[in-house]
Amino acid sequence: MIRKLSSCILLFFILFYSILPNNLPSVHAQADDAIVNNAIANNDFPILLVHGFGGWGRDEMFSFKYWGGLGDIQEILRKRGHSVYTAAVGTVSSNWDRACELYAQIKGGTVDYGRAHSELYGHERYGRSYEGLYPSWGEIDPNTGRPKQIHVIGHSMGGQTSRMLIHLLEKGDASERAVTAASDLSPLFSDQPLPYVSSLVSLAAPHDGTSFTHFVEGVIPFIHQLIGLIAAASGNAEHPLYDFKLDQWGLKRMPDDSFFDYFQRVINSKFWRISKDSSLWDLSPDGAKQFNEQIQANPSVYYFSIATNKSYRIPLSGWHAPKLLMNPLLLPPSYFVGSFAYDSPGHVVIDEEWWPNDGLVNTISMDGPKNGSNDQIITYQGKPQIGKWNYLGLMDSWDHLDIVGLGLKNTDDFFLDLANMLTELPPAG
Repeated sequence: MIRKLSSCILLFFILFYSILPNNLPSVHAQADDAIVNNAIANNDFPILLVHGFGGWGRDEMFSFKYWGGLGDIQEILRKRGHSVYTAAVGTVSSNWDRACELYAQIKGGTVDYGRAHSELYGHERYGRSYEGLYPSWGEIDPNTGRPKQIHVIGHSMGGQTSRMLIHLLEKGDASERAVTAASDLSPLFSDQPLPYVSSLVSLAAPHDGTSFTHFVEGVIPFIHQLIGLIAAASGNAEHPLYDFKLDQWGLKRMPDDSFFDYFQRVINSKFWRISKDSSLWDLSPDGAKQFNEQIQANPSVYYFSIATNKSYRIPLSGWHAPKLLMNPLLLPPSYFVGSFAYDSPGHVVIDEEWWPNDGLVNTISMDGPKNGSNDQIITYQGKPQIGKWNYLGLMDSWDHLDIVGLGLKNTDDFFLDLANMLTELPPAG
């Protein structure tokens, strides 16, 4: 019981990350050097920041930023002339649900999770309503004659979620079209391609999943109790301290809900019994493989990937241990990921190639989708290739939180270089 309770406490702190200042100089890594700037803007598309598992919105966590911590990556980029928005989607929801939320948040309107999807998994079809971060998204720009697009930067699971959004914009969903009248169908599920995304940059994304989910599965009976406590403790105000955004599962705390009543409603929810409509499945190696089999790179979108690693190989055993100055909260999962092996029929094999890690995600998983995927991954040589994964390189000695400014690295110059690179991308087509 003590071991399981300790595991829950660990997961709690990983979920809320670390509150450490950005006060060390910027580290110039291989990926940083790969970003070439020519000082010529070919587009002025806004940049959308999409958080990963456990992320939060700008008005949560006492305004401690997911993107920047005590700093603020969005505002740093805005001050340098870039248009930037920050999304806030379900913290433990599936990539499908998160992508539907992204669409509504950007364009404006009510989240539509789809009739077929909602009936399959047993949650509400509609979610929250939004005014829209960029309501003119997709409209024809009179100056260019092209649709107004966006660039997406996704951290961790945010990279997967963004791939799902791009897929739905391109292909829609046949199962939704089969059961929904055209007048009632979300544009996101139609068979009309919506070329609304110019590029995606994935930062430390688990495109092939993370072996850490094997650890999480061992304590899953306790996770929903932990989340229930956190959700109940966050309060029932209009803007709680931390919002899991699970309204579709009936888990929004109402003003008249007591702490105990709401806690019981959370821990008894059927959400925890749905194995394939949650982040746990999508982030697992098996779930990521299934995801990769369904989601291919869009030939009209630029894809970039950046990997992180903060582990080193231990002689003799070959296991990987955390490097010095890894975020202390990532040390236990790093040891697990750096030594875990798994070989069972019908499942993705986890071997020593999976041991290098950044504290939460296996480095091998970050350059692009491979298991179950036909996507091409190439090394970036200064000229991006559209429809392929342009691998910008490895941020060595950067952990999973460093890369979004939640650690001991100063990321200002890195994100400015990245934003400048995206504005220089030529229009597709």
